[in-house]
Amino acid sequence: MKIAFHGAAQTVTGSKHLLSLNNGKKILFDCGMFQGMGKETDISNRNLGFRADEVDYVFLSHAHVDHSGLLPYMVKNGFTGKIYATPATVDIVDALLLDSANIQKQDIKFLNKKRIQEDKRLLEPLYTEEDARKTMELFASLDYNTPCRVDEDIELEFFDVGHIVGSATVYVKIRENGKFTRIAFSGDVGRYGDPILRSPREFPQVDYMIMESTYGNKLHDSTETYAVRLKKNIMETCMQKKGKLIIPAFSVGRTQELLYALNKLEVSGELPDLDYYVDSPLSTSITGIVKKHSECFNKEVQKLMKIDSDPFDFKGLKFITDKRKSQELNNDYKPCVIISASGMAEAGRVKHHIANSIDNWRNTILIIGYCEPQSLGARLKQHPEEVGIFGEKHIVKADIQTIDSMSAHADYNDLCQYLSCQDSREVKQVFVVHGEPEAQIEFKNRLIKKGFQDVIIPKIHEEFGLG
Repeated sequence: MKIAFHGAAQTVTGSKHLLSLNNGKKILFDCGMFQGMGKETDISNRNLGFRADEVDYVFLSHAHVDHSGLLPYMVKNGFTGKIYATPATVDIVDALLLDSANIQKQDIKFLNKKRIQEDKRLLEPLYTEEDARKTMELFASLDYNTPCRVDEDIELEFFDVGHIVGSATVYVKIRENGKFTRIAFSGDVGRYGDPILRSPREFPQVDYMIMESTYGNKLHDSTETYAVRLKKNIMETCMQKKGKLIIPAFSVGRTQELLYALNKLEVSGELPDLDYYVDSPLSTSITGIVKKHSECFNKEVQKLMKIDSDPFDFKGLKFITDKRKSQELNNDYKPCVIISASGMAEAGRVKHHIANSIDNWRNTILIIGYCEPQSLGARLKQHPEEVGIFGEKHIVKADIQTIDSMSAHADYNDLCQYLSCQDSREVKQVFVVHGEPEAQIEFKNRLIKKGFQDVIIPKIHEEFGLG
């Protein structure tokens, strides 16, 4: 059999890894969108690197768009196989893919207005809402720790990996030429001691490991530290400077983590008396889905829910779905906290809030997680004097703050702990994916010191024989 890496190869987004068996069957681990790559993003997303109609199965690690976002594009191009995911992942993907299709529709409509004036060929979205609906018909739900015989040659099992609700280590046993080959794909690994989710679970011994490395060269601060820093930013911006605190946050995971932290501040009597807005229809929908899947929460949250039935709610919290009410926030100068998607500040309502707030010294833009190097969030983290937003230059007068410890991605200690369930002598190869080159090289060296002898950093579309 062979494995080819068609995304998240020496970059973070676009997770797509194709396993081709000798009998012609093809399994795809994830089918994610590239994000935050500037003009190259659309071109990369339209080039899968393989024929969609030749893929038999997709094993999906979790719902984030950089892991699931091209599934409807696969369907549009002829994929009719099964997509396996956990129940929570299926629910979240349903919301994310429809939202992605709608965003593309709006973006293409805006771009085509200019192209008509310039007499250029009109653009088409990657896929439509109808493509997204057809995709959901192909899903098969599989619980954690439940071995599933996909067919006579393939056995699949999911293990909780603690990154977001429903996220999983994908563990596969392939029978070929009378013997079994064991392969695991980490997806994105969560953190040990996450404030909401269970820590990553152990998984059986493998022959081949496909391993993420987003923070393969970094250590996070304590997960307890960010609540203190979050409160500090609220006090300094909203209470002292009387400004707005704008927080770009991914709809899945990060938004709920913020709400949980703010809820705990209220429970302890430390939450400032302000308006707190979640300005995102998708974030509102996803928060409801996360609440539905409380089976993924850790023991601390389960215990809290016995006295507080909704650990993501608190005084002053308002969810905004209406576009007009979102726009009204830009004309309201009262101190407040605005949590809005997207997390990299590349699209969505948060981009408008930043554009309308960045020239006022009273305001703060708080970046709380990983951002692709070319994204607006990453550019703001460099503390520029001016920044381009929607084609216009803005002088940066607002304070730019970061809290990296809020990342839902494991740091290198977490990643090494995650792999500690493996006997390194039995692992034939580790493929390091989903990371920037510098992080991957450092993480590769750590793995070699841990006893993993053959560690490979694949290039985009590079293929390797297994066995």
